[in-house]
Amino acid sequence: SAEDGSFPYVHRVVAWDEVGEEEGTGIVHIAPGCGAEDFQLGKALGLPVVAPLDESGHYLQGFGWLSGLDAMGITARIVEQLEATGFFYHLEPYTHRYPHCWRCGTPLIFRVVDEWYINMGPVYDVPRGQLSKEQVEGSLRYQIMEVVDQIRWIPGFGYERELDWLRTMNDWMISKKRYWGLALPIWECRACGSFEAISGLEELRARAVEGWDVLEGHTPHRPYVDGVRIKCGTCGEITERIRDVGNPWLDAGIVPFSTLHFREDPEYWKQWFPADFITESFPGQFRNWFYSMLAMSTVLRREPPFKTIFGYALVVAEDGRPMHKSWGNAIDFNEAAERMGVDVMRWLFARAKPEENIVFGFHAADETRRELLVLWNVLAFFVTYARLAGWRPAAPSADRGATEAPGSVLDRWIRSRAAGLAAAVRGELADYDARAATVLISGFVDDLSTWYLRRSRRRFSRSEDPQDRDAAFATLHLALVSLARVLAPILPFLAEELHRILVRDAGMEAAAESVHLTRWPDAELEGQREPALETAMASLLRAVELGRTLRGQAGIRVRQPLARLWLALPGGSLGDGISPADRAALLELLSEELNLKAIEVIGDESELVERRVKPLLPVIGRTYGAQVPAIMAAARENAVEILPDGSVRLAGLTLKSNEVEILATPRPGTAVAHDEGIVVVIDTTLTPALRSEGDARELTRAIQDLRKKVGLALDDRIALWINAEAGLLGALDRHLAVVAADTLAVAVHREAPPPDLPSAEVMLERGVVRIALRVVPASGEART
Repeated sequence: SAEDGSFPYVHRVVAWDEVGEEEGTGIVHIAPGCGAEDFQLGKALGLPVVAPLDESGHYLQGFGWLSGLDAMGITARIVEQLEATGFFYHLEPYTHRYPHCWRCGTPLIFRVVDEWYINMGPVYDVPRGQLSKEQVEGSLRYQIMEVVDQIRWIPGFGYERELDWLRTMNDWMISKKRYWGLALPIWECRACGSFEAISGLEELRARAVEGWDVLEGHTPHRPYVDGVRIKCGTCGEITERIRDVGNPWLDAGIVPFSTLHFREDPEYWKQWFPADFITESFPGQFRNWFYSMLAMSTVLRREPPFKTIFGYALVVAEDGRPMHKSWGNAIDFNEAAERMGVDVMRWLFARAKPEENIVFGFHAADETRRELLVLWNVLAFFVTYARLAGWRPAAPSADRGATEAPGSVLDRWIRSRAAGLAAAVRGELADYDARAATVLISGFVDDLSTWYLRRSRRRFSRSEDPQDRDAAFATLHLALVSLARVLAPILPFLAEELHRILVRDAGMEAAAESVHLTRWPDAELEGQREPALETAMASLLRAVELGRTLRGQAGIRVRQPLARLWLALPGGSLGDGISPADRAALLELLSEELNLKAIEVIGDESELVERRVKPLLPVIGRTYGAQVPAIMAAARENAVEILPDGSVRLAGLTLKSNEVEILATPRPGTAVAHDEGIVVVIDTTLTPALRSEGDARELTRAIQDLRKKVGLALDDRIALWINAEAGLLGALDRHLAVVAADTLAVAVHREAPPPDLPSAEVMLERGVVRIALRVVPASGEART
């Protein structure tokens, strides 16, 4: 209480009911020096602000029996004191949130202190575009907004977030109650209340009246700078520096000027200002580092300190929370680098959407590693078969690729894809879009693995044409070498390993010591581009996906041959701008992939489906009234004509496309799938001959699995035993030669195998077959 016995911190308030009529009066306790809401209310009501605590959280002198006590844990003593003086009314326990240190969990205390601020100027109610020049010049926040407009923000929401911060922020607090830090160059006069900001050491030396000898030879930090006194420019009294240090973001914000010698060497500074690119996490930095640089540059130059800013969200643990050691969910970098691999971590970050939090942990790393293992498996395939074939590159693959014969359609396509990838990734990285670059690279690796390599596999292992085999090796080598160079900025270690294996260890002439010393491959690969072929192959791959979907829906195994597929394409043909030979080669790929006996390209699927028209009653009822029964009867009888624009003529009327639904039903024995103008129809009827061929292919797959299970080398020859009912073996007879060739079987025995051989049972369409094998050495003598 005050000396006169009043309570200056208890303010009379008026309570109002819902209709705004005065209901009564009461009192509310307000402590303007002990809480954010209390401070704001006290400021609005003109109440005095009392700060009762020192820096260590103890009561200052002058607070009676509380003086010197720790503010934490004294509630009980306060209650006792109130009871002793007769002021106690009631103690009501209640649960509420209370701030704690996020590191150690210690309860925190709100303490009001005097700080130094930069006036950001007023906020106007009118849209920014309607502000006058005088209003902008009189408000620093709007000057900064003009600078923000000149910067490219990635992602775009960063622009709006920065503007929102500038619109809503209070004055900028630039001081801190700490010992270490940038000593604020402010000398305050206790006599007249004025203050001065000193521009630099030269001015301070000229104005110092004492203490310069203490500072000289040291950087302007505490304690040396604290001893320097100057005369007040207003009243002439001796003044000393305020004890506050600067907000760390003052240091960070002035970097574009301080580290580039803005004052000492302006010409040098001009060569490097503004920065082309900066990056940091968005959630905190839009009001810290980003903002502080913007503020400094606006005040000094009225121009942006950087041209492009890339911001991203937070890195969180796999439990969705921020990482803290005290929570047990933090991962040390060295542990992560050792267990995950640094390139796995890089790929995890590079492929993340910057506007979304990155979930970081060992499970997330495992998923990322699996994606990179696809590329590693392609490399392992190449190395394994190149060694078996004795193939070695004769010269850098990019140079060879420019002079070699065109090769197969698959080779030309993947070379074109490699050239397109190099050019596209260069563009994305130049545009600061690492995620888009990773998407392009992932798509290329998928095409290389699941399409080019799979469709070319026989060319590497059992090709009867040495020239075709060598072309396949050269093409895959070119694709991998160029990919290593494209990967280098994102995955430097994996790219270096690819380069070592494919280039240096292969003894290639004029090989660069490191992938990071090579040029970007787009210029070397430019002559490989065939955009029309890439477009045609993309349509083909979409048809493949549709065909696989139809097989799955019909329950037909992938290895089961089908009699026919009908294909309808936009424009009526597979690819404009490619040769008939290329078109035929692409259709052959489709036939092999979907296991087809024949493909027929058609104009549309109209002859292969039955179309019926369903009038939409809720729509036509209001328009046609009494004519609706005749319309429905004509639809049931399918007495309709479907017009090119989607409208329908029936019962002497023309119904618009939005008044009917056109139903397409596949004819019996077929299945249909559509996607963006591509239509695939398959014949689902399986003849006995087709079923037998399907069984033979399943048998081949089972033998290959058994070879892997017993650990045979890729080129090991075997003797094969096949045992089944006579009828089943008879159906397989015509296919056994192909089965033997595909599985490297030099002898096939149609009888029960010896009991000591590795064996397996295979469930085929016609029944169960037992298989067994024995390795046959080069001498021809069988061994187990």
